[in-house]
Amino acid sequence: MLRGVRLKQGKKEHRCQRRVLIVAYDGAQILDIACPSGALDIANRYGAQPPYSIELGTLGRRSARSSAGIVLGAGRGLEAVVGPLDTLIVVGGIGCEDAAADERLLGQVRRLAAHSRRVASVCTGAYVLAAAGLLDHRRVTTHWGWADRLAERHPAVAVDAAPLYIRDGNVYTSAGVTSALDLTLALIEDDHGPTLARTVARELVTHLHRPADQAQISMFLAAPPPEDRLVRDLMGHIAGHLAEDLTPAALAARAGISPRHLTRLFTAHLGTTPARAVRAARTEAAAHLVHSSALSMAAIARRCGFGSAETLRQAFLDHYGVTGDRLRRMPDMPPPRVAPRQKTPGP
Repeated sequence: MLRGVRLKQGKKEHRCQRRVLIVAYDGAQILDIACPSGALDIANRYGAQPPYSIELGTLGRRSARSSAGIVLGAGRGLEAVVGPLDTLIVVGGIGCEDAAADERLLGQVRRLAAHSRRVASVCTGAYVLAAAGLLDHRRVTTHWGWADRLAERHPAVAVDAAPLYIRDGNVYTSAGVTSALDLTLALIEDDHGPTLARTVARELVTHLHRPADQAQISMFLAAPPPEDRLVRDLMGHIAGHLAEDLTPAALAARAGISPRHLTRLFTAHLGTTPARAVRAARTEAAAHLVHSSALSMAAIARRCGFGSAETLRQAFLDHYGVTGDRLRRMPDMPPPRVAPRQKTPGP
């Protein structure tokens, strides 16, 4: 049973807590449940006032079998929950389409949403909110791999697959799986301020939460399709050897192809040239070192393959629009000015 703080029954006691109900179903993604519940629980342990009461709810209080096969015992039957609620969170997972077709579940979600201060979905939980009519005429996001289908099924919903999470009024939607952590840290900051959110992030051993509009897929995650083994292997080599010779000629020699063919492959599968891909990878790695270490800019420049601190400074300006010193003072990593173009998946 998920329960951060035991749910009190009196109305007066309810007002002293932030009641959070996480809605689950068979086929839910367990990380969609663990990310928000775990972060809110840590916020409680570090003194969130008022604290969060966290419960897992299902139809009929039935156990929910996650997509990983782990069975989760529900703390509440949705039918028995009486508002007001602070936050209603609907999770995603491979069972989202069946859940979105269950009129009993949709009816309970609509009822509970009407008595909630804010409503949120994690990943493909947006399918359930959309089917319940709660996303019409709103800008929302979901997992990038499911976004097109959501837009086709619900033309009244403005689906944007790029951001990590979106707030539209009192409705919050997040991208795939672990972006739930970014969303929850943002909710904690809204409720209790940036100090507690940063403390929770440190306890979770994660980066301070990423901005909402940061792209879902960075250069490190923008892997080509599995059949493009050569490009995939070269990107792995780049990420692991940033300080080495990564010129197009060196990469082409490593792959046993001509520099011209290398450029064609990178353009086709990454939407950028080899030189630009290397520079973006080095810049992102340097930005993470700026945030996670006390190394000087010169030392970071050497580790990441830049010729000098001044070259790194220009790379930060081009990629993020800020200098390294400014980046170090910022609480969160800014999104790239221009995200790399993603190759459109085939059918």
